[in-house]
Amino acid sequence: MKPETAAIHAGNFPDETNHPAIQSITTATTFDRSVPGPHLYTRASNPNRDALENVLAQLEFGVEAAAFSSGNAAGMSVMQALPPGSHVLMPANMYHGFRWQLNALFNEILNIEYVDMTDLQTFSNAIRPDTALIWVETPSNPMLTVTDIQAICEIARKQGIKVVCDNTLASPVCQNPLKLGADLVMHSSTKWLGGHSDILGGALITKEKDAFWEKIRTVQRMGGAVPSPFDCYLLVRSIKSLFYRMRGHLENAAMLSAYLASHPKVEQVFYPGLPTHPGHAVAQKQMNGYGALLSFLVKGGSAEADKLVQSLQYFTHATSLGGVESLIERRASVEGPDTKTPQNLLRVSVGLEHIDDLIGDMEQALEKV
Repeated sequence: MKPETAAIHAGNFPDETNHPAIQSITTATTFDRSVPGPHLYTRASNPNRDALENVLAQLEFGVEAAAFSSGNAAGMSVMQALPPGSHVLMPANMYHGFRWQLNALFNEILNIEYVDMTDLQTFSNAIRPDTALIWVETPSNPMLTVTDIQAICEIARKQGIKVVCDNTLASPVCQNPLKLGADLVMHSSTKWLGGHSDILGGALITKEKDAFWEKIRTVQRMGGAVPSPFDCYLLVRSIKSLFYRMRGHLENAAMLSAYLASHPKVEQVFYPGLPTHPGHAVAQKQMNGYGALLSFLVKGGSAEADKLVQSLQYFTHATSLGGVESLIERRASVEGPDTKTPQNLLRVSVGLEHIDDLIGDMEQALEKV
């Protein structure tokens, strides 16, 4: 199947009794053991989670997927599967929520080092004999830095090191890290996969079912940070329209980024689709589309950026990304005092409103700054 077809059919495990066209929701927490079947207890497995994991594995060209209750729960399971004391390389620019988790929960368990992975020499020099895992996030949140996945994986493979790629911002529509050499792909399915700002979820997809993957599966089943059957059902439903939703998101993001890049009150735009972006050539090589998240610097400081946000009508001032509605946020305001994000940086999740309305709204808001 082509990916668009897999998105619609790979998550359908219909009820053999009533023959619905789509899968029913199975809310049971336990299953009758006197009847042969694959399910025992819903923390370990559930028909709706099986369906979700099947479609996710197919969309990322993996052999198996594991669904979690959030993106952070998915990332945490990878860290929990590592031997204590392991050296882990993380990107210098990455999602602050996961970085907080690493520093709060794993700083005494793992040896975590942050490195600029866009500089391959700096990255190579950071690898040590005890490096057990390399975590890539590309494009990154919120600076939209682009890392060469294939180059990182080639270096890691020579050392026998696992590579995990956070593919949240790209989605399976725009990028498939397993095809570029990564061992695991991570998603916050809250974002583009869910697509409607109403589901919390996470996922991991693996290239092969090896011992490390089985450790992650054990963490999933025993730890219990799994999505509910209803959330799995909603995600499968949302994924059916993923490829066609993303076409609209990508088109709007390209036009909005070009508009902002030409505006005199905008200092800089961070979007891989712009030829001026430092990672544009790498993005062209490894992406099928440039995503629909962008950031830009308003000329001035935090006061000017906040005023712009407050003046907008069609961009909701909110955290997160990936919904059909456009969202905007001054990232430094939520990342805390240790943030390295510029105070005048605004992150925009470009929605599916008409592009004329989005540009017109941004125009009138910029006039007030």
